[in-house]
Amino acid sequence: MAAAVADSAKEALGDLNKDSFVTLLSKLIGEAEHVQNNPPELIPEEDRIVRHVLDVLLPHSTTTGGGPLIVNYVSYHPNRGNLIVEYPGTDPDKILSFVGMHMDVVTANPSDWEFDPFSLSIDGDKLRGRGTTDCLGHVALVTELMKRLGETKPKLKSTVVAVFIASEENSSITGVGVDALVKDGLLTKLKKGPLFWIDTADKQPCIGTGGMIPWKLHVTGKLFHSGLAHKAINPLELAMEALKEIQLRFYKDFPPHPKEQVYGFATPSTMKPTQWSYPGGGINQIPYECTISGDVRLTPFYNVTDVMNKLQEYVDDLNANIEKLDVRGPVSRYVLPDEHLSGRITISFDEAFPGVACNLDSRGFHVLCKATEEAVGHVKPYSITGSLPLIRDLQDEGFDVQTSGYGLMATYHAKNEYCLLPDMCQGYRVFASIICQLED
Repeated sequence: MAAAVADSAKEALGDLNKDSFVTLLSKLIGEAEHVQNNPPELIPEEDRIVRHVLDVLLPHSTTTGGGPLIVNYVSYHPNRGNLIVEYPGTDPDKILSFVGMHMDVVTANPSDWEFDPFSLSIDGDKLRGRGTTDCLGHVALVTELMKRLGETKPKLKSTVVAVFIASEENSSITGVGVDALVKDGLLTKLKKGPLFWIDTADKQPCIGTGGMIPWKLHVTGKLFHSGLAHKAINPLELAMEALKEIQLRFYKDFPPHPKEQVYGFATPSTMKPTQWSYPGGGINQIPYECTISGDVRLTPFYNVTDVMNKLQEYVDDLNANIEKLDVRGPVSRYVLPDEHLSGRITISFDEAFPGVACNLDSRGFHVLCKATEEAVGHVKPYSITGSLPLIRDLQDEGFDVQTSGYGLMATYHAKNEYCLLPDMCQGYRVFASIICQLED
């Protein structure tokens, strides 16, 4: 009986309607300029995307009486709504959800692109424009899935829920998107079944992501003429030596973890500089201070707080033993005893968050793998130390989160972003297979 229901659902869902998908995606990319997320200059108006999704789904909803879809628009800020769309099943204890299709995008400068980022252009199988990979392509794809459910009305035991969210690309304004939906209990029932976060790339299950600890290392010395270097404490040299020692200690205390191989992480945890700043001055002037900034990318098998405490310990120890640090040349020094002066190092942190290791024993993971193998031809789960803080929050709340996506990692947040129509077709088949498998 279950097999018959699954077969019936598979037949009803069929394949992606390419023309309908491209038509919708064209409308969404046409709004991309207005959903760029980079406050305070650019605050997205996700309702521009919501309107197009509603145009497709409302005719098949209980709102209009035209179909079974239950549509719930939820907004916490003007013009910045979320959309929860539900196709009801017959068993109240069975549910699955597709979440994370966000309706904002990262910024794009048209002068840097080879084509207009804010209108869809087509080059063979390439669908080009800002948001095609991340994440308006997925918004269109899941909209088409829910539309097909509303049109064909297959009899399912499982309720299928799609959650289109606002405010994923920037966390400086909180209480807008999925964080607020969880806080208000609007997603609680999704804990009864697997939650598929659709916002990664390359068609394979992404089973692990990294935590992130942004840090700043501020170093002070003594300003002086560069021709009299023996009278200065060079903060640039001190910063370089201090950072080298901090990195050596970090990699000793947080080496590659055995589970990283199980999850297929491309890299272990890393701690490295990405920015350097100083107040300015002449080329012949040793400055008073400088700041090196960077991040720790941490695999989810280490604790973020432990790492931050260790980094602070390293800095405290270096300050207590600053004269033991390597110097650079015969007059390079970090202590001037006659002047009772020492260089000083401080470390500070911006908001940090942990990584994610998906549950490899869950039903959701197994059906995603089987669906991927069926649709794509092979399955090879992967992990990266890029960060998706929202899904860790969901995992901590008790959701069984699995992640996948059907854009291209190579164009993620990049100039000349595009996705491939055949990949999106395969993504649709993955979704259909997941629904069918969970009927068993």
